[in-house]
Amino acid sequence: MLEQFWIDLAGAKHAALLLDYDGTLAPFRKKRAEAVPYPGVRERLTAIFEDTATRLVIISGRAIDDLLPLLNLDPPPEIWGCHGWELLAANGHRPDIPLPPLARTGLDKAGLWVAEQKLNGFSETKPASVALHWRGLSTGQVRDLRDRVLAGWQPVANEYELEIHPFNGGLELRCPGRDKGTAVTSILASLDPATPVAFLGDDLTDEDGFEIIKSRGLGVLVGAEPRQTHASLRITPPLELLDFLDKWHSNAPRKEDEGGRA
Repeated sequence: MLEQFWIDLAGAKHAALLLDYDGTLAPFRKKRAEAVPYPGVRERLTAIFEDTATRLVIISGRAIDDLLPLLNLDPPPEIWGCHGWELLAANGHRPDIPLPPLARTGLDKAGLWVAEQKLNGFSETKPASVALHWRGLSTGQVRDLRDRVLAGWQPVANEYELEIHPFNGGLELRCPGRDKGTAVTSILASLDPATPVAFLGDDLTDEDGFEIIKSRGLGVLVGAEPRQTHASLRITPPLELLDFLDKWHSNAPRKEDEGGRA
């Protein structure tokens, strides 16, 4: 499957590479602000961006303003943040994607609950969600915090039509209606059907994107351990991830040859 994909990529006019961030391009860290990309990732993404006719897109659960200094690419690529509730286009445009008023009220109430419970040190407030992180805690502490958060958030989710989603290292109270799958759908709709496209991700939140792309392109699970997934194949970071990016750079159509290669 992968060898055929490289062949198709080599003969294409354009390509699209969609990438999750945490757990995919960067290892998880107890301190989220220290989650920088694996060594060599920035250089490879820069080469792909500068040398090839690739639409490079980051699709992350992080807020865009949180992600930009970690990614540290100049110019930044197209970024879909907050599971599709934010967009930074490649030309720098950031369209307004308004949150439903009911959801906004519910997220504000959830944030107040976090403060009242003195859990601010574990929390992350985003434009379309509130997340509680427990990476680094013991198994018992994780269980207690999870039960406590579910008990506090479930009534808010029910009343304000929000959703609670687990992710690798925590829980997130999110506004429904957008996810990584809707971001992938929007991107695919703007591509020529012949354009080779791949989406790399690691977490349960990436499964929405894998499910969408499996009938149109290549879904790649990035992780050391196998699990049930909609992705087509699995690679292990960082070495196999770096190898994948190298092969993409080698096979993708050049910018100076927009007609593709014979």
